[in-house]
Amino acid sequence: MAGLGALINGHPPLKTMYNIAGSIKIWAIAVALGGTFSSFEIIEKGIFKGEIKSIIKQAVHVVIAVVGANMGYGFIRLIQKCGESIF
Repeated sequence: MAGLGALINGHPPLKTMYNIAGSIKIWAIAVALGGTFSSFEIIEKGIFKGEIKSIIKQAVHVVIAVVGANMGYGFIRLIQKCGESIF
């Protein structure tokens, strides 16, 4: 969507996509987790009630969210590098 908006406004779409992908990476992680408060509640329950399984499960969710956000950002960087090598 950022590329289309940039194209309509006469800006370079790949550069715009790259800049926006870098700036919204943290929000992508928060969205992948489904909100931050539920994550904190699960971690709190795990710490104070001794439910280690829930802490490990939440840690895996956080790691997967971070990896997914970085993969999306890397994919946008790859598109930009491929676009530069063509032109």
